[in-house]
Amino acid sequence: MNQYRRKLLSAILFFARRVKHLNTTKLSKLLFHLDFTHVKQTGYPSIGLEYNAFVKGPVPKKFWLEIKDGHVPDDFKRKLAIIVHRDKLNEEYKELDFRAKSAPDMNVFTPREQKILDKLAYIYKDATASEMSRISHSKEGPWDITYRKDGKNAPIDYQLALDDELKIEPEEAKKLIREHFEMVKNFELFPAR
Repeated sequence: MNQYRRKLLSAILFFARRVKHLNTTKLSKLLFHLDFTHVKQTGYPSIGLEYNAFVKGPVPKKFWLEIKDGHVPDDFKRKLAIIVHRDKLNEEYKELDFRAKSAPDMNVFTPREQKILDKLAYIYKDATASEMSRISHSKEGPWDITYRKDGKNAPIDYQLALDDELKIEPEEAKKLIREHFEMVKNFELFPAR
């Protein structure tokens, strides 16, 4: 399991232990906030998932495709459980709940990433996915811009995280984002399959 895949698993386990009602939508929003907050602070994402502008918000599509039917990826099976809940009115709709079977490996995260994780868990501990939507769907935010400009399911560009809160020079951040994804591609370090 590569470093980014370990980070993905550990982030899920962390959130499963620290927040209530960790379903697919809430997890997607938490991972999005982790990656995009890290870009604002450093110029590159923490995990580096590729997010798409789904109707309900930003979704790491490749990872979602791995787990959408309640299937736990083979490399996550010993540490993660996924509980499938079917909608009573629409049997085809499934909501997934995530349960940690072991502790996350926090050594895969930098101190900065651990602070971001702690802050997100504190802020969203009791929040529902729909309450979180107010933030992830904020006007002129990365999801909103992508959804309006490029349409439903379009990929969300990490450069949209580069705003007034950016802690480094915008051109440096753009370079770091580009280099990050080149490295992931060249060394096949994809966090999702």
